[in-house]
Amino acid sequence: MNFNLDSEQQLLQDSVRRFIDRDYDFEARTALIKSGSRCSAKHWDTFANNGWLAAALPEAHGGLGGSLLDTVLIAGQLGRGLVIEPYLGCAVLAAQTLLAAATPTQRDAMLPELADGSRKVALAYSEAGSRGLPEPIGTFADVASGGHVLRGVKTLVLGGTEADTFIVSAVTPIARPTSAHDGAELRLFLVGADAAGLSRRALPLHDGSWAAEVTLDGVFVPDGALLGESGTGLAALDHGLLHGTAALAAELVGAMEKTIEITAEYLKVRKQFGVPIGSFQALQHRMADMAAELEVARSMLYALLAAVASGTPEEVRNTVSQAKALIGRAAKYVCGQGIQLHGGIGMTEEYTVGHYFKRAVVADAIFGNADLHESLLAQALQQSLSRSSPQPPSQSL
Repeated sequence: MNFNLDSEQQLLQDSVRRFIDRDYDFEARTALIKSGSRCSAKHWDTFANNGWLAAALPEAHGGLGGSLLDTVLIAGQLGRGLVIEPYLGCAVLAAQTLLAAATPTQRDAMLPELADGSRKVALAYSEAGSRGLPEPIGTFADVASGGHVLRGVKTLVLGGTEADTFIVSAVTPIARPTSAHDGAELRLFLVGADAAGLSRRALPLHDGSWAAEVTLDGVFVPDGALLGESGTGLAALDHGLLHGTAALAAELVGAMEKTIEITAEYLKVRKQFGVPIGSFQALQHRMADMAAELEVARSMLYALLAAVASGTPEEVRNTVSQAKALIGRAAKYVCGQGIQLHGGIGMTEEYTVGHYFKRAVVADAIFGNADLHESLLAQALQQSLSRSSPQPPSQSL
């Protein structure tokens, strides 16, 4: 896979970098958070006008026809600025799930509005018992005349405080089960934020961004609001989570880059015993360790992109878990070391570096934490070894 950017990709990355440097410095971000804003309408319009919301959507539906790489380039720069707008939740996670699951008619109706920023859609899939994975699900869709009735609670809905529409995952009966064990399946439903029986509670996250808890208490959803065809729900969720995980990993790589830059500059100007502390060999070694962790994380992100481009479904699934675990742990290490090298000032709310560590901590809890994904990898390895190990010959009496 060629990891050199072409001219259009370089222009895309540069446009986001300019926005962060010019309009989204730490002081502007702090003022936005203190104002209680969960999404700046002005900034969201900028995202739309520059094509960032449309980058990975098909041209036939108002998008720019880009790929996951375009999403990664945008997310990496937004991570440098610790952007609190729901790009990850609405423009990546929900948009890609919708793209994977929707019928042609549903795509025609919704994707252009996502591309131009006039509609925000959030994916309500996570539950307290699922730990960031698509399953298990405790939300049920009971069959009713002309549709379904949804009951359940979704938590950590990214972009949910601002969404006009939710994509809700629920278990619904199969009309003609093929066996006694196939009596239900995961389906996706489009639910308006103003639907009767739906309530949402804003959840402030530790890093200054927001999520929502969505309660569905007898929400009626007509048959026309079923997203996609039967049997497509879980695959569509996996597709959305793949793109969301890659975007989150890119955010963390960008956050690590910025943390190292901030820390290196601080070591040049902070003096002790009359000399910059950056001249101390022990601190240089710690900076070198941080840079090494960043490059390992960046390589892991490249490996994920390569797996998506040419890997088997099993390879992609395992690489997603590898990336989520490795990059998440690397980000907490690098951003934590940034605080350590700043000393006491790094712990203050008024200083920049500690906020990157907060983002790394929150990111670990999104889409399943590092421990969970390492457990999934261990299970996959064990299953692979079981399949490949020779079976002992049968003994006949």
